[in-house]
Amino acid sequence: MHKYILPSLQGRGWGVGLLLACFLLSSCGLYKNYERPEDIRTDGLYGSAQVGNTEQSLGAKAWREFFTDPTLQALIERGLSQNANMRQVDLQIQEAQAYLKVAKLAYIPSLSLAPQGQLSSMDWNKPLRFYSVPLTATWQIGSLGSLRNAKKSAQVALEQSKTVRQAVQQNLVSNIANLYYTLCSLDAQLALSQTTAKNWRQSVEMTKKLMEAGRSNKAAVSQTEANCLSVEASVLDLEDAIRQTENALCTILGEAPHHIERTSLASFQAPAVIETGIPLALLQNRPDVKQAELQLASAFYAVNSATANFFPSLTISGTLGFTNNGGALELSPGQWIWNALGQLLQPIFQNGRLRAQKKVAKLKQEEAKIAFQQSLVAAGNEVNSALASLQTAEAKKNFMTQQVAALTDAVQATEALYKDNVSRQVNYLNVLTAQTGLLNAQMGQIGNDLEAVQATINLYQALGGGSLTDTPAQ
Repeated sequence: MHKYILPSLQGRGWGVGLLLACFLLSSCGLYKNYERPEDIRTDGLYGSAQVGNTEQSLGAKAWREFFTDPTLQALIERGLSQNANMRQVDLQIQEAQAYLKVAKLAYIPSLSLAPQGQLSSMDWNKPLRFYSVPLTATWQIGSLGSLRNAKKSAQVALEQSKTVRQAVQQNLVSNIANLYYTLCSLDAQLALSQTTAKNWRQSVEMTKKLMEAGRSNKAAVSQTEANCLSVEASVLDLEDAIRQTENALCTILGEAPHHIERTSLASFQAPAVIETGIPLALLQNRPDVKQAELQLASAFYAVNSATANFFPSLTISGTLGFTNNGGALELSPGQWIWNALGQLLQPIFQNGRLRAQKKVAKLKQEEAKIAFQQSLVAAGNEVNSALASLQTAEAKKNFMTQQVAALTDAVQATEALYKDNVSRQVNYLNVLTAQTGLLNAQMGQIGNDLEAVQATINLYQALGGGSLTDTPAQ
């Protein structure tokens, strides 16, 4: 005779209801969501550099708005799609999403099916067939607060993975831009050095002719040629620096070494007005600050989970089966009750260990809070330093332009006097000094232009710019 088997829980329903009611009452205080501590300080983080509003802040601009050079934009796109670190963090986000799904499914009972069969024969008679198809359902109720905080922790972990991706993207965008404009600067220095070497080689030839005419000497020729050779050697150094920088950029892009197409240093168009926005914007824009706060939120839910361990947890299971021998599965009420009582009493006997775990969780929460505050301080200092560097570089531009103009006039006048040899007022040392001074000033001007560009990029990064995912331009 066939029959379905469902263990009876009559007489025990009141016990389950009572236990569930106790769990709900005991864990209701564990349902509080994380809130930022009120004593976290954000005022004055930028020091005297605090200007503008958050809406117009550099950190609020997507990288396509900030870097308008199409050639650079194409490089950044390739980096975002090919860079190894970006691909790794994308996989880490998928892992975190899977863990969150597991945490959400913890509320759902698990089912297992284990069919069984057996043949039995006595004295070589016709064998008897025995089989059963039991379906077992297990529901790990646990402390409801514990399950909820586990899910919250998984949600925070997923957000942390996304924040890590934002940080990787932010650094990637800034590094590509910095290397790109470094290449543009090296191109400008190389072009200047090649032009200078060509001009100085002409000066060498001119000095030789003056010596043949008795208006100069061997010392002047040798000194002029030595300076020319020094510049020609610097051309080789600059060409090597360009190759090394291109290789570094190719590594970031995930590509084999090759020539990097680029425009010029002048292609960088800085915003007309630099605004940092209020310091509170760092909380929304900077991935490292967001990561620090997410770590604090994770510590908050860890404290809740440690508190939830003080309350009992239960695992309810039952079996619905099909068998051919008429046997019934029995569940011993006494054993069920003793198991439940054992789970209820377990937290009490573990009280010392549980208290220590909760204390450790609270200490880690305080550590995370200190780290969060420090991340804000560090971010504010980076903003202040980057803005100060930018302001200094911009202030030097006018002076350096005037210096180059003055030295250009000095070189032209000195060379003219040396050629004419008027009253022997100028010798070859005056010419070499003027030429060297002009070359150094021109190199310094190019270097200062690069410093201004990089300071602007660093300020953009310090304000959290470049971390937002942009939609490709249509």
